[in-house]
Parts: sequence; structure tokens; C-alpha cells
Amino acid sequence: MTENRRIRRILRSQPTVEGAGVRLKRVFGFNHVPLFDPFLLLDDFRSDNPEDFVKGFPWHPHRGIETITYVVGGDVEHGDSMGNRGIISTGDVQWMTAGSGIIHEEMPKGVLSQLIVPIKSQDRFPVKRVGLPAVSFPAFVLRNHPLISPQYSPRDNNRCGDG
Repeated sequence: MTENRRIRRILRSQPTVEGAGVRLKRVFGFNHVPLFDPFLLLDDFRSDNPEDFVKGFPWHPHRGIETITYVVGGDVEHGDSMGNRGIISTGDVQWMTAGSGIIHEEMPKGVLSQLIVPIKSQDRFPVKRVGLPAVSFPAFVLRNHPLISPQYSPRDNNRCGDG
């Protein structure tokens, strides 16, 4: 039998400016870390105004974290110091492990969410980047917002709806 859990707290995202002037909403981070351990940060990028994101996140370092980027709509250009370059698009997920350190850039042109997770020091090698195309993740829509299905299994590549 499944036990229902109570909602402990409702947080409102906070407008934040990061990178070269990207306006985003920080769902949680920094002072909320104890509440969401092991997660460090969750950002939501969405705007109809290109000026809010066009400058993107020029070359910057990461070390000891993993970033999981889910593109809700649009594209994100990505490049890194290991020679990886590409574009992730609507429905795609990029999982980047910046264990021992990496320099990268992200240039969003659309709506995305990014989750940042710390890596234990003994697990920080090697650095890797994995891009997962949209078909790898089934999606469904709740109130016109695409979500990744919590019932996803790597053996099941069927979509659960018309995300």
C-alpha cells in the first residue's frame, strides 16, 4: 500500500540573473540546499523576450557537479573544453558530469529547466557528457506543461502522450 506524504512547504521561484544577463527563475538553491539534499539548484528558463536569454552563458567552469538540462521548447547550443558541441532541442535531456572540471558554454533559445547535483569527491573522475534525444523520455502534459513520466523505464521508449 502506498503511503501519501504531506506537502511540507511551497516555494515560489525567485527572479534571478545569471551568465551574461540571462533572466531566469530560481526554483530553489543556495539557502534551500538542506531542504532538497542532494540537489543544489533548480532553475527555470522561459521568456517570450529574446533579450532575456540571447546573451546566454558564455564559457564558464564547472567542477564537482552534474547538470541535468531538460529542454521544454526551443534549442540550447552547447560546447565544452573536451571538444563536444551540439544542439539539444525540444524534449531532449543533456546530462553533463563535470567531475574533475570542465569549461563549457550554453546558449539557450527557448524554455528549459536545469537541475544541479553535487558529486562526491571520490566520484569526480572522469568528466563526461551524455545527450539523450527526446525519444528516450516519454512525456505527458499537465496543464499545458510537458513533464517527464515518473513511470519511465529504460526498456520502455514509448511516449505516454503527445508532450
